[in-house]
Amino acid sequence: MKQVIIGILLLLQSAFLFAQKEKGYIYKGNKLYAEQKYKDAELNYRKSVEKKNQSVEGNFNLGDALYKQKQYDKAAEQFTKIAASPAARTAKAHAYHNLGNSLLQSKKLEESIEAYKKALMNNPKDDETRYNLAYAQQMLKKQQQQKNQNKDQKNQNKDQKNKDQQNKDKDRKNQQNKDQDKKDGGQDQKNKPDPQEGKQPDRLSKEDAQRMLDALNNDEQRTQDKIKNRKVRAGSTRITKDW
Repeated sequence: MKQVIIGILLLLQSAFLFAQKEKGYIYKGNKLYAEQKYKDAELNYRKSVEKKNQSVEGNFNLGDALYKQKQYDKAAEQFTKIAASPAARTAKAHAYHNLGNSLLQSKKLEESIEAYKKALMNNPKDDETRYNLAYAQQMLKKQQQQKNQNKDQKNQNKDQKNKDQQNKDKDRKNQQNKDQDKKDGGQDQKNKPDPQEGKQPDRLSKEDAQRMLDALNNDEQRTQDKIKNRKVRAGSTRITKDW
C-alpha cells in the first residue's frame, strides 16, 4: 500500500514539476513576446507544449507568435487546433477571432468571414470580432466588384478587338474592290472603241469638196502616167527582133 501511495505522490510531484516548467516556458515566452522577440517567444511556447500538446495557453500564444512573424498559415493551424479542442467557449471565441485574422491576412476572405461568425457564436458580445467581420465582408464585396469590372473590361477589350478586326477586314475588302475596279476600268478603257472611230465627218463645203476631188483626180492621173511609163519601158526591153 505504501508503494502505491509513494508512486502516486511521485506522479503528482512529476506533474506539478512539469506544470511549473510549462508555465515557466510560457512566462518566458510572454516576456520575449512583449519585447517583440517573436522568434524566441515561439521557441519557448513550443517547449511548453512538447509534452502537453493540449495546453490551450501554450498553443494560443504559439499561434500569436507565428502571426507576428507573418506566418499566417501556420498561425491558422494553431488557432484551428484550439477551436477544435474541448476548450471553454471564451477560448474558442478568441481562437476563431485570431483564425479569422490569419485567414484575412492570407486574403482568404470567405474563410475569414466564416471564422468571425463562429467567434461571434461563442461570444456574441465581442464588438471587435463584429467589426472585423464587417470589414472582411466589405473587402469581399470590393473583391467581387473588382472581378466583375475586370471581366467587363476584358469583354469590352475583346469586343473592341473584334470590332477593330472587322473594320480592318472591311477596309481591306474595300481596298481590294477599289483595286479590282481600277483594273477592270483600265481594261474597259482599253477595249472601249475610239469615240472618233466610225464618226461621220463634218459636212464639207462645196469648195472643199471640189478641191478634194481635184486632188484625187490629179493623184489618179499621176498614178496612170506612172503605170503607162512602166509599160513602155518594159516593152522596149523585150524587143529581140527587128520586124
